[in-house]
Amino acid sequence: MSEIKIVIGSWGSYNVCNERALGSEWLDLSDYSDWEEIAEELKKEGFNLKGIDEELFIQDIEGITSDGLNWDYINPKDLFETLLESGVLNDDYKYEVMQAFIEVESFSNFCDLVKNHGNKWNDDVYIYKGYSWEDYGKEMFDACCYEIDNSLLDFFDFERYGEYIGGDFAREYSNGIIEINR
Repeated sequence: MSEIKIVIGSWGSYNVCNERALGSEWLDLSDYSDWEEIAEELKKEGFNLKGIDEELFIQDIEGITSDGLNWDYINPKDLFETLLESGVLNDDYKYEVMQAFIEVESFSNFCDLVKNHGNKWNDDVYIYKGYSWEDYGKEMFDACCYEIDNSLLDFFDFERYGEYIGGDFAREYSNGIIEINR
């Protein structure tokens, strides 16, 4: 299963440098079924959620790769509820697709997809893990049912074909090719 872990901090405790200034313990979000369970855990750790600790932020995060995103300004409750609704906390494939998606798009665009489509956000998003543009081109070529003599295939540039056929909806990510059909 995917492991998305966060440390939750509070601006109030951070600003007064009290014992909670370093935030909560690491919380594996897949261990919780709703925000109230997380709130109860924070209360057990000494957070005063109706007082000094009511304004929460993500102090640290593991399991989501998103370059340049300032997690300090994302509400942990909003993050948890988006991830829960998307299904990535309990579905390894959806987690993998999310990682690829936010690598080529953004976390904000992922949140918009979930907001608009719920747990079906990935219905038109496909990953071709381990594929190069050449592999993708061959896959698309085969799917198009072109009938060309095999002796001519050696003269065909599948890499360029893959990039061409991918057009605006297929992009390369660190583990292969991702299609985002909109």
